[in-house]
Amino acid sequence: MSKERLFIKNMVCRRCIMAVENVLQAMAIEVHSIQLGEVEISNPLNPKTKLKLAENLEVLGFELIDDKKSKLIEQIKSLIVEVVHIQDEPIRDNLSSLISEKLHYDYNSLSNLFSEVEGITIEKYYIAQKIEKVKELLVYNELTLSQIADQLNYSSVAYLSNQFKKVTGLTPTEFKNGRTLRRKYLDDI
Repeated sequence: MSKERLFIKNMVCRRCIMAVENVLQAMAIEVHSIQLGEVEISNPLNPKTKLKLAENLEVLGFELIDDKKSKLIEQIKSLIVEVVHIQDEPIRDNLSSLISEKLHYDYNSLSNLFSEVEGITIEKYYIAQKIEKVKELLVYNELTLSQIADQLNYSSVAYLSNQFKKVTGLTPTEFKNGRTLRRKYLDDI
């Protein structure tokens, strides 16, 4: 048995993983492993089955990716989403080292590719994800701003507040009190 790795765009949360897993099970495709943006199946798919899988995924808002550049971009996005939204511990290493280590590519090459394809830098994408996480935590109203800053590895509450205002136009307190800004879907960032 030779395994095949599939890359799927817009897998940004645990529910996405479950949705993709359900599609694969319904099609009787044996899954070896599944994580954000990536599925390893036990047997390679024939072209007809792969097309049907792509159609079934598209109905749910996912996209099967075939080209190398798109795969790398999705891997970068999935890694950032995992770091910001899923992992319980903040990264203590720098993001560029983490991405480079996980994807086995030079960070400058990945950064240039990401900027070329997405029109923003990896750093801006990372910041956008962090701000969405801050919004989420503010809406839940379970943590203080200081705890949120610590959880998301900000050096201070002031730095978090300045970055939040720069991205959203509101301070965290204004957002929390007015909630005039809506949270974004992670795949829209």
